[in-house]
Amino acid sequence: MSELKSDFLYSEEHEWVQTVGEDTVRIGITEFAQHQLGDIVFVELPDLETNVKAEDSIGTIESVKTVSDLFSPVTGSIIAVNDSLQDSLNL
Repeated sequence: MSELKSDFLYSEEHEWVQTVGEDTVRIGITEFAQHQLGDIVFVELPDLETNVKAEDSIGTIESVKTVSDLFSPVTGSIIAVNDSLQDSLNL
């Protein structure tokens, strides 16, 4: 069962947002979305310094079942990405 964290906000598209600074948030996909996708085989992440609007597609996740868009739940600029995902898709 997925754990809902009290300091996270969740979107209907199964993304989460966590405030990590005054003007900074971290986003990701929920455990539910991860389980629905199955084994991940490829992740396309956004470029640094990309300006995005809420609900913009910012990348894709490809699994053995499907390819899904990643949507930004907030408006802002990409200041960091988890580059570790390229080598360790199980993260």
